Amino acid sequence: MVVRMRHTRSHTANRRSHHALTAPTLATCLHCGAKHRPHHMCLECGHYNGRMVVDMTAKKQAREARLQVKREAIQAQQGEVATTTPEPEVKDKK
Repeated sequence: MVVRMRHTRSHTANRRSHHALTAPTLATCLHCGAKHRPHHMCLECGHYNGRMVVDMTAKKQAREARLQVKREAIQAQQGEVATTTPEPEVKDKK
């Protein structure tokens, strides 16, 4: 049977010395001043390298419209469920 090799605390600490987390580097958007990942489009305004890549205002408006339709569909469905479910019969206790 193999004898288990033991590790000292210093050996374990040396191995774990590379496990530290580092904070992500962030760049500042030249258009709106928000923080974003370097070499990526700004998620706030949609600009990259001084030009608009994605129209974020139109995208946000389209998302809101989709969510509004979804909310109305859920409310309509809940209204149908509430009106179609029969009321429970209450028996008189005598």
